[in-house]
Amino acid sequence: MNNNYRYSDYSIEQLRQEIGRLKEKAQKAEQLGNISEVAVNERKMQVALAYTINPDDFTANETYEFTTDPGWNFKVDYINGVFAWGHRVNLLGEVLEKQEAIPISLLGKRIE
Repeated sequence: MNNNYRYSDYSIEQLRQEIGRLKEKAQKAEQLGNISEVAVNERKMQVALAYTINPDDFTANETYEFTTDPGWNFKVDYINGVFAWGHRVNLLGEVLEKQEAIPISLLGKRIE
């Protein structure tokens, strides 16, 4: 892919190709023991994946599973593009004070 394009300009097919390419790069980096490069490529993959998901599927003031960290859930304050802004919530229901933005691809099922 040409780096002059934003993921928001990609078609779904181009996003899928980019996700596959990033997955390969992460696997190669892992084989070489380059942990920081693995993390960078996985993060890019999550952002690209977020563009394949409908942001309208997520609602403010709802809590969702945090797919990459089973010890935490995520309470959404608001959605901005393909990012959810909110707070991590531990399994005891304690909310972290720090607000953060995560790609919506990291959100799982809504917690009832």
